[in-house]
Amino acid sequence: MGYIDIFVPAEQEGTKAIVRSWLRNVGDRVEENDPLVELETDKVTQEVPAPAAGVIAEILLASDAEAEPGALLGRLKVGDEAAAGATPPAASGDAGAEPGEAGFAPAPASSPAPAAPGDKSMALALSPAVRRAVRTHDIDPATITGTGKAGRITRADVDKAVAERAAAPAPRPAPAPVAAREEAPASAGGVRSIPHDRMRLAIAQNMLNSVTVAPHVTAMFECDFTAIMAHRRKHKAAFAAEGANLTFTAYFIAACVAAMKAAPAINSRWHDDRLDIFDDVNIGIGTALGDKGLVVPVVSKCQELSLLGIAKRLTEMVERARANKLTPADMRGGTFTISNHGVSGSLFATPIIISQPQSAILGIGKTEKRVVVREVDGVDTIQIRSLAYVSLTIDHRVVDGHQTNGWLSAFVETLENWPS
Repeated sequence: MGYIDIFVPAEQEGTKAIVRSWLRNVGDRVEENDPLVELETDKVTQEVPAPAAGVIAEILLASDAEAEPGALLGRLKVGDEAAAGATPPAASGDAGAEPGEAGFAPAPASSPAPAAPGDKSMALALSPAVRRAVRTHDIDPATITGTGKAGRITRADVDKAVAERAAAPAPRPAPAPVAAREEAPASAGGVRSIPHDRMRLAIAQNMLNSVTVAPHVTAMFECDFTAIMAHRRKHKAAFAAEGANLTFTAYFIAACVAAMKAAPAINSRWHDDRLDIFDDVNIGIGTALGDKGLVVPVVSKCQELSLLGIAKRLTEMVERARANKLTPADMRGGTFTISNHGVSGSLFATPIIISQPQSAILGIGKTEKRVVVREVDGVDTIQIRSLAYVSLTIDHRVVDGHQTNGWLSAFVETLENWPS
């Protein structure tokens, strides 16, 4: 008989992790790779699996505790004695208790409290923290789609359901008498107070840190997308047959790789004592998750990928992001970021905040047909072209206007001269 430590994963890519909830209690028997703990960062919710089969002996970091990379979460008792002393799930205290309430030693076995009449939360296999959450918010777990392992409902799923319910239109009240409306105070208008979730707070902290430490400067170019639009129309079906959705983002990534050759320092990270310029071009793609914010999955080693390879990797990453199945490894190691803000209608946005400690971020605005003057064989002609504003926001500690404009010139030239 012995003990095995349960650690926070070492790779967190500079993000803070918080213990969202324990999925098992002290005294519970678990098998190797069973999910034990939910950790939440500003980018993703991650499950920590059991490193071996055994019994949970101690919980050292309870719910809401900060979990630094490599920190000790708890201990697992393994061996013959652990197998003999295992208690059935839900026989010990609430593993999702608030800090100070979680058991730090094996709790005595006891029978679980009977479900209250009509308590639907007990009809599903829920962790203690999820059971408490659905009771607190009076929400039926049968109406929640689980995104955890094997469709298990997580605390993040409960929070999403609560937020969606709060955002739904409230029933319209019957009109009040005129006198009552006139006498009502000005503050009586409809107001909904929604507490910030951890992801939104972490994003806010990171954004504030970026604009505080780095002087942001933005350069804006206009780019003609006519060539890549023609190429996409011609090849989209062939790419789909290969399992790849040929989006404009694939072209943007390929053009970024070409532009890095004109200004390598854009593909870098700033540190107080040095600048690290990378050979690998690892590009993060901002992917919106509605009101929950956004995540930034990374397409690694783009310089080694063809357009088809980029499109395949993008298709996989975006699908996993929208299904809430990204892991920290999917968002680690980025050296540059693209924000395609035009998909939601904006022509340009400035500054787009840099993902520290990267040195720059590309913004792509909405594509529009515009009337322009183009010279053909020495004669000015009026043409209709598909144009968009593209911007590069840089950390002015790293590069100056010359490198910034050189990078954008190469990016635009690559897209505008894309072969058919």
